[in-house]
Amino acid sequence: MISLYTSATQRLSQADWLLPTLARFIFAATLLMYFWVSGLTKLGDGIAGLFQPSVGAYAQIFPKAMEAVTYDTSQLTIFHWAVVVSGTWAEFILPALIVLGLFTRLAALGMIGFIVVQSLTDLFGHGGLEHLETFGAWFDRFPNSVILDQRSFWVFVLFVLVIKGAGPLSFDTALRKRLAGE
Repeated sequence: MISLYTSATQRLSQADWLLPTLARFIFAATLLMYFWVSGLTKLGDGIAGLFQPSVGAYAQIFPKAMEAVTYDTSQLTIFHWAVVVSGTWAEFILPALIVLGLFTRLAALGMIGFIVVQSLTDLFGHGGLEHLETFGAWFDRFPNSVILDQRSFWVFVLFVLVIKGAGPLSFDTALRKRLAGE
């Protein structure tokens, strides 16, 4: 029995390609469209919308600052604009890089930072701390809080990519092979 178990687990431990490939697939299947749709809500009108985010973008990212200026974005600073534009672009670029497997470790690290900032904004900017079910608690019997439960899984999948890379079916692997002359 022990030798059968050892034989089976030995094969699994040699499947280094499986974990990063599945992590990218799970990210694409569960989070890609979440972030892209969120990014779309932040774009302004037309092609200029890439550089002129919607009022809703500012309200999502800086809720208290927007409330303080009665939702008049012209009263905000260049810092606010830069954060909103870079955050909006990040919601498109970083997930696309992860799905393509291009600069995967860096993109996954960027997504982890994005999720941390997103969570802090939800807790402090949007009042999530006032609703304990939003923040949640680990080691309780409820697996559905938005911050501690759901986003912990998001970050775990991304940490797999930071540590393991993109796997064999990726642009990272193709570029590495090309640079090595294979």
